[in-house]
Amino acid sequence: MRLLPALLLLIIPGCFSIHGPGTVSGPEGGSVTIECHYNSGWETYKKWWGRGNAWHSCRILVKTTGSKQEVKKDRVSIKDDHRCRTFAVTMEKLRSDDEDTYWCGIERYGIDRGVQVKVTIDPAYTTTPPTLLITNTTESMTTDQSEPMTTASLTSSSPVTQSVNNSQPLPLTSPLIRVLLCNIHFVLLTSMKVPLLGILLCTVMWLSRSQRDSRGKQRQSEQENRSSHAIDTLTPEEQTSGTS
Repeated sequence: MRLLPALLLLIIPGCFSIHGPGTVSGPEGGSVTIECHYNSGWETYKKWWGRGNAWHSCRILVKTTGSKQEVKKDRVSIKDDHRCRTFAVTMEKLRSDDEDTYWCGIERYGIDRGVQVKVTIDPAYTTTPPTLLITNTTESMTTDQSEPMTTASLTSSSPVTQSVNNSQPLPLTSPLIRVLLCNIHFVLLTSMKVPLLGILLCTVMWLSRSQRDSRGKQRQSEQENRSSHAIDTLTPEEQTSGTS
């Protein structure tokens, strides 16, 4: 009876030689990596990854060459790390039918060593984009420029709706206010500030010209006064000699 546990350990493939995660899961359309560890002394043996419920009838999908070089076949790849005594199996582009029982195995003379791994596939979640629903609460929209414009009301929990109400327009957003203020400033600049600046410039030029004219007339009158004063101071003999 004491030999029964020892016999059971020998019957179980890979007992105390190779260890696996037991169960792994990956997203549909994605990838999953399974790491299987083995004991010292099995570094140069070939490692493989198989599929099937029963150990004796599982189908080997990919197998190493006994070296550290990665081997890839279809959507499955395997790579052995002798230093860490671990070989990693990666399954890519997962499909729902990839969910099954797999085996991490070590090839040897006689019965291979192995450990069972259950692989489950998580379904891919699809999101439905929000729909845009346009409703008119009072009357149909027209192109009349006198009617106020309204903005759409966006919510994340319900479909996006746009409400048009001519009697109670929604408040304007800050970007729109900035645009309107810029437009008003441009209109004022072109219609009032520019003409006023031109009038001011013309006034300054006219004043400067008037000052120059008044200074010229003042100088001319001073010269005339000086000449008349000089004539008045001359004696009759000087005036007669000057005229002759």
